Amino acid sequence: QVQLVESGGGLVQAGGSLRLSCVASGRTFSSYGMGWFRQAPGKEREFVASSPWSASSPNYASSVKGRFTISRDNAKNTVYLQMNNLKPEDTAVYYCNARPPGATVPYWGQGTQVTVSS
Repeated sequence: QVQLVESGGGLVQAGGSLRLSCVASGRTFSSYGMGWFRQAPGKEREFVASSPWSASSPNYASSVKGRFTISRDNAKNTVYLQMNNLKPEDTAVYYCNARPPGATVPYWGQGTQVTVSS
């Protein structure tokens, strides 16, 4: 069982920045694939960014590429999402996602609200 706790959401004006954090439980965090997803009102949850457990490069949704950066600190069991140049369409609940080796389903955090005003 992996527990995920997100933080860092809030209200920001368009063009501003926020950094989300997600702390994961477990002793083998460095082997987890980690990701961020978001869900806007009335829409399906969508992929934002992922950080593989290996040295592979992160992946980003086209809508956030060049504005968002995913990073991880394995010593702190934490994955971050730095969000710059935020737009009103980035408004959503952001969820952290963990995929430990051998897990049949991913684990999810409780979500953190990001609201971008125009």
